[in-house]
Amino acid sequence: MFLTRFRINTARSQARRLLSSPQSTHAAVMSSFPDLLPTDTDTPRVLWRLDRTASAQVHLFIASPSRPDLTHLVEQAGWPAAATDQARGWTTYDYAPFLAGLDKGSTWNFRLTANPVHSVRNKDGAPTKRTAHLTPRHQLAWLLQRQEAGGFRIIDKPADKQHTEFGDTHQVAVSDQRTLDFPKRGAKDRVSIKAVTYDGRLEITDPDALRRLLTKGLGKAKAYGCGLMTLAPTGEQ
Repeated sequence: MFLTRFRINTARSQARRLLSSPQSTHAAVMSSFPDLLPTDTDTPRVLWRLDRTASAQVHLFIASPSRPDLTHLVEQAGWPAAATDQARGWTTYDYAPFLAGLDKGSTWNFRLTANPVHSVRNKDGAPTKRTAHLTPRHQLAWLLQRQEAGGFRIIDKPADKQHTEFGDTHQVAVSDQRTLDFPKRGAKDRVSIKAVTYDGRLEITDPDALRRLLTKGLGKAKAYGCGLMTLAPTGEQ
């Protein structure tokens, strides 16, 4: 497994097109792997996520089974004149040693962009419909319900900092809510996805389960930039 980071040059028109279209970003990401053909039906999972920093920088993160080549992204949405053989415009890390070193009981900062949804039935006998959770409280509950299966536990806040009447008891913040609305390629219908970013602190309870989550993703809409969780040491942002 590999984890890749690419900074997007938001001043370029092609970059703005990528940022406004999850389908275009997905296509650009998948084009980074020469061994993955468009006709492949059983392709390995490639996860990606867009992170916006406080300084208005935008980074694309990619978790993938094979090493990507982002030359086309550098040319279209990066700084091609600044690229060299040593600094091509993106950074790829061997993810396998990090994943193998995850231990039960260790604590980490995490970031996750996900599509928290649930199934509802509007009337008896009608089929269920997938519906997005719209409030931070329900979006957080969606994540908490997936802790055990995901191999992690979101750490509680100290008792004197909990606001139980608002459901604010864990070290996690729900932020950067975005509605991704775009036409579905080859169809008249539009796709509307609620993407939510979670930042918090977790404890590993089942390393194998968490490794699966980190490499397979969590939740729906993985092709549109949702599902990728990353970890950082608790001393880092």
